[in-house]
Amino acid sequence: MDPHLPILLFGSFGVLLFLNFPIAAALGISSVLVIAVFDLAPLELIPQQLLSATDSWTLLAVPFFILAGNILGKTAISERLVRLARVVVGQFPAGLAMVAVIVSIFFAGISGSGPADTAALGAILIPGMVAAGYDRRSAAALMAAGGGIGIIIPPSIALVIYGVVANASISKLFIAGILPGILVGLSLFTVSYLLFGKDPNIRPEKRGSLREIGVAFKDAAWGLLAPLIILGGIYGGIFTATEAATVAVVYGVIVGFFIHRDLKFSDLPEILIDTGVTTGVVMLLVCTASVFAWVLNTSGVAAAAASGLLHLASGKIVGLLLINGVLLVAGCFMDAISIFYILLPILLPVVKALGIDLVHFGIVMTANMAIGQITPPVGVNLFVACGIARISMKEISRAVLPMVAAQAVALLVISFWPDLSLFLTRFMR
Repeated sequence: MDPHLPILLFGSFGVLLFLNFPIAAALGISSVLVIAVFDLAPLELIPQQLLSATDSWTLLAVPFFILAGNILGKTAISERLVRLARVVVGQFPAGLAMVAVIVSIFFAGISGSGPADTAALGAILIPGMVAAGYDRRSAAALMAAGGGIGIIIPPSIALVIYGVVANASISKLFIAGILPGILVGLSLFTVSYLLFGKDPNIRPEKRGSLREIGVAFKDAAWGLLAPLIILGGIYGGIFTATEAATVAVVYGVIVGFFIHRDLKFSDLPEILIDTGVTTGVVMLLVCTASVFAWVLNTSGVAAAAASGLLHLASGKIVGLLLINGVLLVAGCFMDAISIFYILLPILLPVVKALGIDLVHFGIVMTANMAIGQITPPVGVNLFVACGIARISMKEISRAVLPMVAAQAVALLVISFWPDLSLFLTRFMR
C-alpha cells in the first residue's frame, strides 16, 4: 500500500467537510480523486459500484419505513401518545420529562428516525415543558436525546444499513434493539429525575382519573399497536424485516385514512415528496459511501487499520473500549450511514477476531450513533431541537451533557452485557 494513499483519501475528505461540502459529495469526490491519482481501477468501475450498492432487496425496507413514518407522522398519533403518558405518569416528580422519554420509546417503534422523532414529539412537548416551568434548554436537550432512541428500537433505518453492510440478519438486529433501547430510555429517566425531580419551579401535572386514562388509552391504542404488529410479525416469523416495512405502510394508510381519518388524499403529494427526498439523500449516501469503502478495501487501508487496531486491543474488553472511543469521536462529525460504510470495513475483522457477535456489535454501534445524534458539532437531533426551542447550538450543547453521560453509561452496559441484546433473538422462529 502506498503510504500517501490514506493521507490523500482522508485528507481530501476532511478538507471537503471543512469547506462545508455535503458528506455524500465529500465521500464521492475523495474516492474518485484517489482512484484517479493511484490508478486503482478504471473510472468506468465507479458507476458499476454505485449501481451494485443499491441493488439490494433488503434496502427496499428503507423507503418503505420512511414512507410509513411520514404517513403516521402526519396523523395525530404523537399527540395521542403524549396525552396517554401525561394522564398515567404526568403527576409524578419530573412527570412531564418522564412523559417525554416514554413517548420517545413508543414513537421510536413507529418512525425509525432520530430527527423525525425529535421533530414530531418536540413540537408538542418542548413548549409544554417550558410552560410547566422546565428549563427551555434542558427540555430541548432531553427531547433530542429521546429522539436518539429512534435508531435503536426498531424499525430502525440505521439497523437496516448495518445489516446490509455487515451481512447480518436484520430481523435479529430489530429484535436485539428492543431491550437496549429501553435501557437507554431508563438512563434518561434517571437523569430526568436528578435534573427536574426536586425543581420547585416545575408545576406538577394533574392526576388522571381512571376514566381519563381509559379514554386516552383507547384513543392511543392504534399508535401503540403499530410497533407491536411490526415486531410481533418479525419475532413470530410471519414476515421479514423488508416485508414488515410494507406492512407498516399499509397499517399507516388504514389508520390514517379510515380509522383516525387524520389524513386526506390532498396530503399524499407532500408525503410522497418528503419520502422521495429523504430516500434520495439516504441512497446517495449509500452510493458514495460504498465507493469510499471499496477504496478502503481495495487499497489495503482497511486491512492495515484493522491490523493496527488488533495490535492495540489486548482482549475483548480493551477492544470494545477502543472501538467505542473511535465511534463516539466519529459520531461527532458524521452521520450513521457514512460511519457504517467507512468504519465497518476496518472494524469487522477486529470484531470477528475478538469473537464479538455481529448482531450484538450492530446494537453497540447503533447505540454509539444515537449518542452521535446529540453530540456537537454535527448532532442532527440538536439542530432540530434548537429550531423548535429557539435556542442556540451553544446553549443546547451545554444542556445536553447530562444526557450524553447517561447514554454513555447505558452504552457501556450494552457493550459488556451481550445477553441484553441477544436474549430475545434466541426465541425467534
